[in-house]
Amino acid sequence: MNSEFLNLAVMPYGLGGISPIYWLIIGATFLASMLISSTLKRRFSEYSQMPLRMTGAQIAEQMLRDNGITDVRVVSVPGQLTDHYDPMKKTVNLSEPVYHMNSVAAAAVAAHECGHAVQHQQAYVWLGLRSKMVPAVQFSSKILNFIMIAGLLGVGLMQNTTMLWTWVGLFAVTTLFSIVTLPVEFDASNRALVWLENSGIAASMEHDKAKNALFWAAMTYVAAAIGSLAQLAYFVMMALNRRE
Repeated sequence: MNSEFLNLAVMPYGLGGISPIYWLIIGATFLASMLISSTLKRRFSEYSQMPLRMTGAQIAEQMLRDNGITDVRVVSVPGQLTDHYDPMKKTVNLSEPVYHMNSVAAAAVAAHECGHAVQHQQAYVWLGLRSKMVPAVQFSSKILNFIMIAGLLGVGLMQNTTMLWTWVGLFAVTTLFSIVTLPVEFDASNRALVWLENSGIAASMEHDKAKNALFWAAMTYVAAAIGSLAQLAYFVMMALNRRE
């Protein structure tokens, strides 16, 4: 990267010396996230109209049984797109629509979350690493929020080189977490799709729809990781420029 771009990226501008380059990164990330989220919602709305013979809850319970998992419960939780696997409580938490619906979309989501349960059972290395990072990420996020609020109040922490490097270190933790999340999510989707195909629950066309739905769900994590990595690169350049 040439020095002219580096100087432009760290040129003092606005609050805390943030340049237009940073706002460009934020804007591009936000736009990409909105487009992906919109596409994801459209796909799930479409695939929710394609019926299967089993509800999301039944799909999850069967996938767990087929993988020899007997200590994980399938439960319903409020909201939409609130589906997740809780390794501490050992529960596959399905949003109410997914839990009760018998559709391609519900099957894809339920199988994906069970994919995380299978990862847990098999001690999938990336899932283990992500779980170990959670305390550090929670701590880093709290401190980053404090620094951000202090900066908005005019304390000017971002003008201090030591504090800027502290920000970079903390932000690196959250960025690493978003990157580690990628193989976890893609692997869970692959496990889900393989099981759906082998179990014969979804026909060929339905399998392709489930694959497409999970692809767009995964893209939300990709956009978040790229956006976080771009912001981290910006702040590293800013910190390096302060040393010159």
